[in-house]
Amino acid sequence: MFNIGDMAVYPAHGVGVIEAIENREVMGNKQHFYVMKILGNNAKIMIPKNGAESVGLREVITEEEIPRIYEILSERDVQVDKQTWNKRYKEYWEKIKTGSVYEIAKVLRDLFTLKLDKDLSFGERKMMDTAKSLLIMEISIAANCEEGEVERNLSNIFAA
Repeated sequence: MFNIGDMAVYPAHGVGVIEAIENREVMGNKQHFYVMKILGNNAKIMIPKNGAESVGLREVITEEEIPRIYEILSERDVQVDKQTWNKRYKEYWEKIKTGSVYEIAKVLRDLFTLKLDKDLSFGERKMMDTAKSLLIMEISIAANCEEGEVERNLSNIFAA
């Protein structure tokens, strides 16, 4: 699925590069692992090759997919769930864990919309920052541009 040097997205952690493919013995069984370095924080993650798909490891989006992300972020006609912050937090975290860039965009949009009406909890503010940084990194890689440019695009979308 992936080769050394390939960029990939690991759900909730973001974009990383496959640095190695190693064989390890785990509980008496030899397994192949992707060794991935997450670009945002330099963390190293080992992902079993045969379980990569089930944990949501995927390729970085293409440049052609970026307009759809911006469309989602631009939607203002959305109903934000007014349930308690901890239920909302759990629901949004589940969306982020899917690894879908579109679900992450929805989380960022919804939290931004909610922020216009009320103060976000500490956890929601942190989640909003996480969603924003995940999107910025992946879009900048897909578009082959600076993260600052993507951040300005997001600011313009939310200023509209």
